Amino acid sequence: MKVKNFKYPIFLILIFLFFVIIACKKDANTVIENNNNFENQINGISFVSPPNEFPEENISFVENVGANWIGISPFAFSSSESSPNVLYDVNFQWWGERPEGVRTIIDYSRTNNLKIMLKPQVWIPNGWVGNYNPETEENWQTWEQDYLKYIVEFANIAQEKEVELFCIGTEYREAINNRPQFWNSLIDTVQQIYTGNLTYASNWDDYNQVHFWDKMEFIGIDSYFPLIEAATPEVDDLVAAWQPIVEDLDFFSKQHNKNIIFTEYGYMSVDYTAWQNWENEKNEDSLAVNLMAQKNSFEALYKSLWGKPWMKGGFIWKWYENYNIAGGENNKDYTPQRKPVEATIKNWYLK
Repeated sequence: MKVKNFKYPIFLILIFLFFVIIACKKDANTVIENNNNFENQINGISFVSPPNEFPEENISFVENVGANWIGISPFAFSSSESSPNVLYDVNFQWWGERPEGVRTIIDYSRTNNLKIMLKPQVWIPNGWVGNYNPETEENWQTWEQDYLKYIVEFANIAQEKEVELFCIGTEYREAINNRPQFWNSLIDTVQQIYTGNLTYASNWDDYNQVHFWDKMEFIGIDSYFPLIEAATPEVDDLVAAWQPIVEDLDFFSKQHNKNIIFTEYGYMSVDYTAWQNWENEKNEDSLAVNLMAQKNSFEALYKSLWGKPWMKGGFIWKWYENYNIAGGENNKDYTPQRKPVEATIKNWYLK
């Protein structure tokens, strides 16, 4: 599909968006609870938006791990690490990634007494959004226009549906460093629309490079810290490997006077799952299923972090709506569904 590449000056786009915001914004008296210390820990799952509508009762299976939050990610797409366009709400996208599906999943989640993080997220096939770096100023400006419209669309939905937590971006390492003015302007725009809590999902190795934590309610981290290069690491060894990381997070939280959430965390059920997950993903076919490695890795994470006063929980990557066929003991994916680790998660989530 050919997509028109808009070249209008950025100030005209911003003027247009201003009027869109005024038209779409809820009554000013409607203010979502904004509290950096939610009453309960965020014991969440990251929900995989499905291709088609599904029965409302399928959401109830999150009870199997005792979750009280759900993360919803309406994906957008860039074709490469230098493409100027952000595509969303287009014909090839799945139902659950589009505004109609997002609103429905939010309604289903409310019926099941779940709080919500709305986390619009850009996916680059055969690439990583952290490396996103357009080659020209013109392309940067096109990307900024596209990304702004994408985030504004879902910020309006977050306000409309009184979502508790909104994530403004995920793992944009190079873009954060290269376009700081854009990100500050984006946050200001979102705050004119959405009155709830904001976070940003930094990668595990660059959370200390994000320059706008003072504008967020939470420090968000996608937690894929490499711990031990062992096929089946022991819990005690993993806990020991976590300790210097925990000390760094503790210091960083106090330095910024912000609580931390893991906007994503999880482990594949394969050998070496607590080591370099990005390598595991690429080499999945050559790795053996290892349910104990996954179980031990979750147990060590909870022992190391849950209960820390600055740690407000997180969202397990990832959870599918079709529970009865998702996961299983021969599955290598991140999902804990129908695997022994479910009992470990539920034990900690219900504490």
